[in-house]
Amino acid sequence: MSSNRPPRLGIVGLGNIGHHHATRLVEQDADLVGGVDIAEPARERFEAEFGVTAYDDATDLYDVADAVIVTTPNRFHEEYAVSALDAGLDVLLEKPLAHSLESAERIVAAAKESEGFCMVGFNNRFSNPVEIIKHAQREDRFGDVNHIEANYVRRRGVPGRGSWFTNKEVAGGGSLIDIGVHAIDLALYFLDFPELAEVTGTTRSQFGGRDDYAFVEMWGNDTGPEGFNVDDSASAFIRCANGTTISLEVAWAANRPTNDEFFIRGTEAGAHFDRASQDLTFYGTGTGGANHLTDTDIDTRTTDTHQAEQAMFVDAVRAGEAPGRNTIDEGLAVQRVIDAIYRSSESGNAVRLTDE
Repeated sequence: MSSNRPPRLGIVGLGNIGHHHATRLVEQDADLVGGVDIAEPARERFEAEFGVTAYDDATDLYDVADAVIVTTPNRFHEEYAVSALDAGLDVLLEKPLAHSLESAERIVAAAKESEGFCMVGFNNRFSNPVEIIKHAQREDRFGDVNHIEANYVRRRGVPGRGSWFTNKEVAGGGSLIDIGVHAIDLALYFLDFPELAEVTGTTRSQFGGRDDYAFVEMWGNDTGPEGFNVDDSASAFIRCANGTTISLEVAWAANRPTNDEFFIRGTEAGAHFDRASQDLTFYGTGTGGANHLTDTDIDTRTTDTHQAEQAMFVDAVRAGEAPGRNTIDEGLAVQRVIDAIYRSSESGNAVRLTDE
């Protein structure tokens, strides 16, 4: 928009994540001008809470906005992202890019032709420990980073069975596309998004479809196993063209402790990052005085990652230039990995991405 006035932003999809974004948006140097949802109760709730108009037709919002944040269920990302981009608006699109690779590719094509830009909502990149890791990489503290261990494992954390999260037609998948997308993105981010070579993976559905699925808490309402037709865990190994690798463990439910840990292995040093606790430790060695090993715990402030992500988006909208982080091409790379894991699991074979 390239203007001194605050950007005018709208929210598309007024469910929980839409409200989450709207609540933080009012803290930004931006004007929340409206929202869109097909459900009348969602529109009424949004209008009552934020004092702006909520529309049932997205084009009405596009007429009064400079940019939108799209927080709909995955299957509808393409519909709203493409229409907003076609209208020349900037878009912050919640992860994943889409419910399928083909849909993601169409969003990318629309972004390439648009006067606006599309930023993908990988908010974990904005945590302070991740910022510190990337700073250390720029200073070459790790040497050559060659492998990432990426975990996003819940002991019990299947979303409400019967919600769109557990419906393959709407979500595009289960645990892999919901939370695995974050682990894949961070791993590729730590490797600077190298060219992908080969993916081997297995997805499982072992808990969500059971009558006797035992849990203590559940996000959303439970309508039983009939509302569940997606994966609840996945394991994968990703090999990149430059020889770097990623091992991935993802689960909504598993009979093991929760694990949100990332290990970064380099030739000169390594790091351990716990996404849940935000704990960060660097591992090094030395020869001064005597051979020794060093473990350095890093203390830093916590930060609201969605708010930090929004701040970058708002600044980019005001400047009229796409941000260099959370790019749509990076979002497509993550989507390609997700698609390859599903295909590898279905075929029982590795999927070569250098041939595609």
